[in-house]
Amino acid sequence: MSRHMGGTKRRGHGCLRVALGLLVVLGVAGGVFSRFGGFGTGPSADAEEFARHAQPVDDLEIPEGTRVVALGEATHGNREFQRLKLDVFKILVERFGVRAFALEGDFGGCEAVNRYIHGGEGTAEEAAAAIGFAIYRTDEMADLVSWMRAYNETAAPGDDLRFYGFDMQRYQRSYLFLVEEVRRLGLDAQPLEDLWAGDDFAEGVGPDQREAAYDEVEGELATLDDASDASLALHLIDCLRQNIELGRLVDSPDGYGVRDRLMAQNVQWILGQEEVRGNSCVFVSAHNGHIEQNGSYGPDDKVMGHLLADELGDAYYAIGTDFFRAEVNLPRGDGRMTHTFYSYDPLAKAAKEDGYETCWLDFARVPEDSSLRASIDGPIMMGSIGEGFSPLMYLLPQTYRVRREPTGPYDSMVFVPNATPTVIVDADA
Repeated sequence: MSRHMGGTKRRGHGCLRVALGLLVVLGVAGGVFSRFGGFGTGPSADAEEFARHAQPVDDLEIPEGTRVVALGEATHGNREFQRLKLDVFKILVERFGVRAFALEGDFGGCEAVNRYIHGGEGTAEEAAAAIGFAIYRTDEMADLVSWMRAYNETAAPGDDLRFYGFDMQRYQRSYLFLVEEVRRLGLDAQPLEDLWAGDDFAEGVGPDQREAAYDEVEGELATLDDASDASLALHLIDCLRQNIELGRLVDSPDGYGVRDRLMAQNVQWILGQEEVRGNSCVFVSAHNGHIEQNGSYGPDDKVMGHLLADELGDAYYAIGTDFFRAEVNLPRGDGRMTHTFYSYDPLAKAAKEDGYETCWLDFARVPEDSSLRASIDGPIMMGSIGEGFSPLMYLLPQTYRVRREPTGPYDSMVFVPNATPTVIVDADA
C-alpha cells in the first residue's frame, strides 16, 4: 500500500514537472512567435474605415491589359472559397471576355472536365471527380462545371469556355489521353500501349522506359505536316515528363519549388493556347501560397505566382483570400474531419465586425492617409491551411498563420469572416 501510494506521488510530481515544462515551452514559444501573432484572434482594423472601402465581390474590377487573373484560397476545405471560383469566373466571362478557367489540378483530369463541358457524357459530379483530388469532389465544383457546360451549349462558335489544369502530380489520365491523341493523329501508339496494363503502368515499368517511349512518340509527332496538330499531344508529354521530374524529388524539399516552376510553365502554355484563339486573359485558381506574386520557398525557389509576375509584370493580377473563423474539412487517417481555426488578420476581423458574409477590398482604392494602410502595407498574420492537419495547429496557431504585407503578394483580397466546411461527395470514388 505504501509503495503504491509512494509511486502515485512520484508520478504526480513527474506530471507536474512535465506540465510546468510544457508551460515554459509554450511561454517561450509564445514569446518567440509573438511577432507572428498571439494565441487569440488579435486586434481589428478600423471597422468603420474598412466599411468605407470594402465592396461586394460583384463589383470586382481588373486593370486593363491583365493577362492572368489569379484567385487564391486560404484553405482548400471551405465552401466559400470554392464558390468564389464560380462567382469570380462569371464576372470575368461576362464583363471582361475571359474564356479559360485553369485549376490547381492535373492536366489530364482537367482535360476530362473540359470534354464534359463540351458535351461529353456523364454528370458534373463525375467530371469533378475526374480531377482526382478529394478537395474537388464537392457540390461547389460541380456547380462550376455545370455552369460552364450550360454556357457552352448556347455559345457562338469560338466563344466557348475551356477548363485546364496546370498541375502534374498524377499521370494516369494524361497518359491515356496521350495514347488516344496519338491514335487520332494516325501515328503508332504501340510504344505507349506496351507500357500500360489496366489502369496503370505494367509492373516493372520505370521512369527510364517511360522517357524512352515519350522520345519515340515525339519523333513521330515531328513528322506531321501541320505542327499545330501535335500541340495537345506534346503538352501531354510535357506533363508526363514533369510528373517524372517531380517524382524524383518527392521526398526532397526541392520538390516544392520544382512543382511551382512547372506549374508556372503550364500556365504560360495555357495563356499561349488562349492567345492563339484570340483571348488575351486567363483565370487561374490555386491556394494562396501558389499565387503570391512575391512568395518563395527559399532564395532560388519562387512560387508560381512570383514566377508569373516576373514574366508578366503588371499584367499578372493576384486576388488573395482570408478568413476570420474557418471550420475546415481536412484529411485525418483514412477519412476526413472538420477542424476550427482563427486567423490573426485585422482586416478579416474588421469584415466580421462589419457583418459581411463576403467582401472584396481593392488595395489600389484605399487612400494613402487611410488608417487601413497600417494593415494593408504592414506585416499582418493571415490564415493559410493546406491539405494536412497536425494537433500542433491547436497548440500553436502560428503554425497555420503566415506573416505577410498584403500589398506584397496580392493586388486585392476577398474576406470571408466565417468559412464553412466543404462536403466531400463520394469520398471513396
